[in-house]
Amino acid sequence: MNFNNLNQLYRSVIMDHYKNPRNKGVIEDGTLTVDMNNPTCGDRIRLTLDVDGNVVKDARFDGEGCSISMSSASMMTEAIKGKTLDEALSIGDEFSKMMLGEDYNIPEEDGDIEALSGVSQFPARIKCATLTWKALEKGVKESESK
Repeated sequence: MNFNNLNQLYRSVIMDHYKNPRNKGVIEDGTLTVDMNNPTCGDRIRLTLDVDGNVVKDARFDGEGCSISMSSASMMTEAIKGKTLDEALSIGDEFSKMMLGEDYNIPEEDGDIEALSGVSQFPARIKCATLTWKALEKGVKESESK
């Protein structure tokens, strides 16, 4: 597949997640809730997780923002369901590397996340893509300190 075809495929995956978000909503009895925003562009996100033991049983997001932030949230909630918190944070670390243009390893079974790899070429949009991942990191750190 040439670069243009891959670019088009990635763009269509991002737009699909934006127009048909997975896991949109709030978990009423969530064990972890984090609100974050990106004041630069106005993206707002509320991430709620249902964590049982150390495993993410369910993950949902709500908020508003650009196609990058909302599709990233959709992809992330899909990728971390069924994972331990450590595994979820590890995927987040690899996502951060991808956003920085570094070598990364995101297994195919972790969903469509790699479709956001092109965002690394647009520094102003990296905060949009990483907002939900930062919310995950913040929420896990806060829950561990309780």
